[in-house]
Amino acid sequence: MRLPPAILVNTEEVLREILRFTGPADGTLSRYFRDHPRLGSRERGVVAEAIYGLLRNKSVYTNFSESGIGSPMRRLALLGLADAVGVDALGGLTEDETAWLQRVMEIDRAYLPLAMKANMPAWLWEKMLARFGEEDALKLAVSLNTPAPLDLRVNTIKGDRETVIATLAQAPIIAEPTPYSATGLRIKKKPSIQNLPLFKDGTIEVQDEGSQLLAQLVGAKRGEMVADFCAGAGGKTLALGALMRNTGRLYAFDISEKRLAKLKPRMARSGLSNVHAVVIAHEKDAKIKRLAGKLDRVLVDAPCSGLGTLRRNPDVKWRQNQEGVQELNVKQASILSSAARMVKAGGRLVYATCSILDEENEDIVKAFLAEHADFTLVPASQVLAEQKVELEMGDYLKLYPHIHQTDGFFAAILERNKKPAKEVAAQEDADTTAETDTSVETAAVAE
Repeated sequence: MRLPPAILVNTEEVLREILRFTGPADGTLSRYFRDHPRLGSRERGVVAEAIYGLLRNKSVYTNFSESGIGSPMRRLALLGLADAVGVDALGGLTEDETAWLQRVMEIDRAYLPLAMKANMPAWLWEKMLARFGEEDALKLAVSLNTPAPLDLRVNTIKGDRETVIATLAQAPIIAEPTPYSATGLRIKKKPSIQNLPLFKDGTIEVQDEGSQLLAQLVGAKRGEMVADFCAGAGGKTLALGALMRNTGRLYAFDISEKRLAKLKPRMARSGLSNVHAVVIAHEKDAKIKRLAGKLDRVLVDAPCSGLGTLRRNPDVKWRQNQEGVQELNVKQASILSSAARMVKAGGRLVYATCSILDEENEDIVKAFLAEHADFTLVPASQVLAEQKVELEMGDYLKLYPHIHQTDGFFAAILERNKKPAKEVAAQEDADTTAETDTSVETAAVAE
């Protein structure tokens, strides 16, 4: 059955707005669909698939669209739709457009120039070539341009993986255990899970396996004081709370009240009561200073370019640039330094990003260690072994979709050196003098 001609009009309209790159593509699409309620679920799905396909393959499509007739935006929309559903499924095309699309779809893309096959902006592709070499850079690029499967995390407070697999099968949804995370499940297709009882009661959460592994690296234990320093909507916070078995105190810090608000319903579903969401003005907020030297574990999932998440957010590579990355580097260094102050002697600090760029990853960690002699790098291989995760790594955790089938992630585990008892007491006295609040935990959570 052919799609109505209006689908091409809708695709062209929303594509024009998205290619301005003034905001995330998913937000623009959601807003467009809200403004056009007559679009059915099938039509919305086709438009979204065409748009995301265009964003993943923009270099190729832009080159192809230089031929043909009509406006460039219409030609781009046609290419996206043809790739999504096939030329024969499109209605409202002229004979010339149909002939042009059929010719273009027959082009063997294996013979395209390397840079075009990579479908990356020039500045990023050059970095990837320098970092990984031609063969691996192309493999990484292709994997980043391939849609991700749906990963779930089983909330061990409420269920176990085997039972969840069996329950999903009745839906019927086929889920397989993830290879590295003991609480992860992978679904090849992308069914809607929002209405499933397992989702509604908090037994499962949507979370990439790589993100689950970051929480495991923190190594949070029962009864500890832990912070998720850049908590956002709280995916890793919830994973940490489950690892702590709903004991101790877990802070979820973020500068965005809107992002933290999204954590509240998730927390209610999860059954966790040890999470304390705290809005902070910036990384040097007084609420952070009050916790100096008090926490056992701190996770810093730093704001970053997001270039490791292109499987899900292909527009990021076109919205990001070198100058933006450099600005992020300043923030990343400052956030890591501020978060480190909360870690007590012998405590653990985990710095993580969803980036594949060295300047956001190793370079930030090396600069931090050069300025903080009281911290030592703990090899990721050692921590993974402690957590019984069968994954070969060196000093850092580095995950890539073409190797590990996860989003691109980086993590470094840093441990604060244990101080002599006299030095610890002196530090505590200094902290007490600096802040007169008598109840550290209450004051930090009061907001």
